Amino acid sequence: MDEDVLTTLKILIIGESGVGKSSVDFKVKTISVDGNKAKLAIWDTAGQERFRTLTPSYYRGAQGVILVYDVTRRDTFVKLDNWLNELETYCTRNDIVNMLVGNKIDKENREVDRNEGLKFARKHSMLFIEASAKTCDGVQCAFEELVEKIIQTPGLWESENQNKGVKLTHREEGQGGGACGGYCSVL
Repeated sequence: MDEDVLTTLKILIIGESGVGKSSVDFKVKTISVDGNKAKLAIWDTAGQERFRTLTPSYYRGAQGVILVYDVTRRDTFVKLDNWLNELETYCTRNDIVNMLVGNKIDKENREVDRNEGLKFARKHSMLFIEASAKTCDGVQCAFEELVEKIIQTPGLWESENQNKGVKLTHREEGQGGGACGGYCSVL
């Protein structure tokens, strides 16, 4: 059945309404990174963020968070700090992997420059990618990067698999990280 699946990871997608979170939702349940398969349990806010009803249980046990803003709406970028505060308040672990995604780069009327997103991500030690959920540009890449980083973070996911004899393969330098390598960069 699922013997070759390394672990199941809880990934949250958060951000303001209308930034394209549900279209970032990745339908594939299993993803393979460096030969390691991980099953993703992706939690989308499903519009609840409008009512500020996200509860601590939503955040509990998550290993990764994808924070999405719309590059054509500055207000969604400005409110990222509120989402980070909520994450820090409710999150149950401090080594969680965060990724910032600037969505809707396929649109003309950009209000948030790529460098602003990169600067925000660096300030908060987050992975960063710009994407278009509409054209699927960068979406698969974003999930691969996030999973790879989680797998490389000791103690973030192994506790659930301690007695199963899981062995990670180490990637040789110079092989590159699939389509991305390091930080994802969508031009």
